[in-house]
Amino acid sequence: MSAALLWSAFADEDSATATAAALLDEGLIACANIVPGVRSLFTWRGERGEAQECAVLFKTDASLLDRACARLAELHPYETPAVSGWLADATAAPTAAWLGELAGGPGL
Repeated sequence: MSAALLWSAFADEDSATATAAALLDEGLIACANIVPGVRSLFTWRGERGEAQECAVLFKTDASLLDRACARLAELHPYETPAVSGWLADATAAPTAAWLGELAGGPGL
């Protein structure tokens, strides 16, 4: 069992919460940390932009990373959402056990 993380930004807290709730209901994540008030500077379609967004860090089991990433991209309200996922290099044993429950592994 090992942990994986996903990161994405949303236009507002409501859409971030709705997406996190769907991923929780579908058993693809165990937790979502919603961080409102993120200032994003970016280039989109050749133009420079800036926006206030709401970022979310999602926690899941490594075995679910690809499915969670794909589903997050499907659910995301942006036309082209920035969704990144990665394996955690280190995870505390209790955290790994908790996240492992998503993939049918033993609980704490």
